[in-house]
Amino acid sequence: MFWLIVILVLAVLALISVIYLVTRFHRFRCLQNLSKNHKILSWLLACVPVAGVACFYFINLFTMFVVMIHLMVIWLLCDLIAAIIRKAAHRERTRNYEGGAAILLTAAVLGAGWYFAHHVYVTRYQFTTQKDLGGAPLRIVEIADSHLGITLKGDSFAREMQKVQAENPDIVVVCGDFVDDDSTKADMLEAAKALGSLQTTYGVYFIYGNHDNGYYHYRDFDSQELYDALTANGITVLTDESVLVADRFYIVGREDKSNPARAEIGALTAKLDDAKYQIVLDHQPNDYAAEAAAGADLVLSGHTHGGHIFPAGYIGLALGANDRVYGTERRGETDFLVTSGISGWAIPFKTGTISEICVIDVTTSQ
Repeated sequence: MFWLIVILVLAVLALISVIYLVTRFHRFRCLQNLSKNHKILSWLLACVPVAGVACFYFINLFTMFVVMIHLMVIWLLCDLIAAIIRKAAHRERTRNYEGGAAILLTAAVLGAGWYFAHHVYVTRYQFTTQKDLGGAPLRIVEIADSHLGITLKGDSFAREMQKVQAENPDIVVVCGDFVDDDSTKADMLEAAKALGSLQTTYGVYFIYGNHDNGYYHYRDFDSQELYDALTANGITVLTDESVLVADRFYIVGREDKSNPARAEIGALTAKLDDAKYQIVLDHQPNDYAAEAAAGADLVLSGHTHGGHIFPAGYIGLALGANDRVYGTERRGETDFLVTSGISGWAIPFKTGTISEICVIDVTTSQ
């Protein structure tokens, strides 16, 4: 129901955008002059650039919505600013400067968004604990939300794993949404192989996100084939399970919130040794109070894509969908980190954040 509402809202906004943009393009002088003798033709020609924007549909429907709505909102702001300037200067509009500015600004915003979605940064975090980590610091590399197929294919995902390897991680964690509904089996197999090829001290650990098992059944592999590919490459899949790693720290991997059968975090940590550092992997960052109460030391999440398209993340935060959109937070003795993800869902732009690999260093405080 939630996604149906989202799609309907976007569809209505897109329809409003089409109407608004056609009227704005018709303001350009060449079409204004043409309309004096060929009114219908001038309006038809005003529809052409809007139809060009609609061609983003061939990436997918959501991309078309995003481009159309961005152009409308930016043009509306340019119109408003231009109207204020003209009123202050006591001038009439003679040229459609605001239209040209809107087109250029939209191209700049979405061009930057394309770059931030496709260029993967390495971001670094440091945490301290009073617990004994076994006499040495711990380096964790977290990735999430590869959603194979939109900005990362199997081969490009494998290239990004070279950045992970260059960090010499003790452990790599994959915090969900590794694949998507339209990911291909070939990409999934290549990406799983790349994960399995990483040289780490303690291995690679994986939890499921809300997209990994698929909402729809039109991809060419199923959940069992995903599990088999991961485990065949030496990746540990955790589903409401914990594992004690080298007698140094725990990894607790939660089922995704979308699974109604998932266990309460307190049940997963109840029998753990509180003297040892506890790392909880939870795809969706929306159970902070319970995780802090359960005694987790570090909770790693993804899911939000750092907001992905501004201001979507903040709307979700205001609605209570998540406890955090991006970055770190501390509650009591628990540190929380939400990554913006190595890619994102459906839309090949990131206007509210970047794509990233998180390198996390944990040390024992003196």
